Amino acid sequence: MIKRILKWTVGLILVAALIWFEIAYWTSTNDCGHNTAAPKNPMKAITYCDYGIANLKLEEVEKPTPNDDQILVKVRAASVNPYDWHFVEGTPKIMRAMGVGLRKPKDTRLGVDFAGTVEAVGKNVTQFKPGDDVFGGRGGAFAEYVCRRAEGAVALKPANISFEQAASVNIAGITALQGLRDKGKVQPGQKVLVNGASGGVGTFAVQIAKSFGAEVTGVCSTRNVDLVRSLGADRVIDYTKEDFTKGEQHYDVILDNVPNHSLSECRRILNPNGKYVLIGGGGPNDSRWIGPFGRVIKTLVMSPFISQQMGMMMADANHNDLTLLADMMQSGKLKPVIDRTYKLSEVPAAIAYLEEGHARGKVVITVE
Repeated sequence: MIKRILKWTVGLILVAALIWFEIAYWTSTNDCGHNTAAPKNPMKAITYCDYGIANLKLEEVEKPTPNDDQILVKVRAASVNPYDWHFVEGTPKIMRAMGVGLRKPKDTRLGVDFAGTVEAVGKNVTQFKPGDDVFGGRGGAFAEYVCRRAEGAVALKPANISFEQAASVNIAGITALQGLRDKGKVQPGQKVLVNGASGGVGTFAVQIAKSFGAEVTGVCSTRNVDLVRSLGADRVIDYTKEDFTKGEQHYDVILDNVPNHSLSECRRILNPNGKYVLIGGGGPNDSRWIGPFGRVIKTLVMSPFISQQMGMMMADANHNDLTLLADMMQSGKLKPVIDRTYKLSEVPAAIAYLEEGHARGKVVITVE
């Protein structure tokens, strides 16, 4: 009797879940098709109504108006992150069930990192004024204008760096900073390995780890060895010639931007009380269904049984850390690395290039 009840209960749950999924899938929609009226105060922006790079379009949309606590920024440059192509492709697909949109993307605007000039401020804003050059993060940054809460992730741009350089900082710079400082807790004299040292996060991480007084080893391909060494790395490993997990050197912190080795392989070269920090998001070659979350689950299962600390981190963009990075750039301790620049109309090509996984530093969008 009990087995029959359990069988029917499980069956009903599965049927209910299937019905819920079907309803959620076919009702998953966005604003596309509803906003047919021409914008009264137009600006250009990248939009997408369906998943896939082929669906990205440069269109005229309504220019935003700042509320009392916001600033209106005329965007001069933006940058592309893996974060962006995850949303464009809707992968890993578990994201869609987590609120991104099962069938269609809920949010039809793209881009996060920006740099530009303040055009207007709300009546409660005191820390910025029209004419200030700023940089930071805000959804919908692939556009001519963005509105950003003045107390959020935005800071004054250092005078000695360009808009393109400033636009490259938000996600990559903060990820590197928080991964090393907050998760890795890097101390002077410690040995730090940055896997994927020539990428967006990696180029920032090498420089930040050196500024913390660490002994830095960077892992990259042959063509990027000189670049990583120029950023301050004490040692550079060419992964086409040497497997860093099979060496004799041990590390206090591993910042893993490209998890192309197993956790057990990384643990072998990690000191007994060392810290392994997986940079979240994953790459285009990860599972299209769960992405890096399978690896995250393994670290959670493993952690209680080992002395080493292992985990994933995602950037928490904020004003204070952007200001700290600005000070580092002003003093010359940190310099953004830019691989290529594209126009706003070329965002699809920029995202496609980044998705190939071979960008040196950051890919930047210029907004004229």
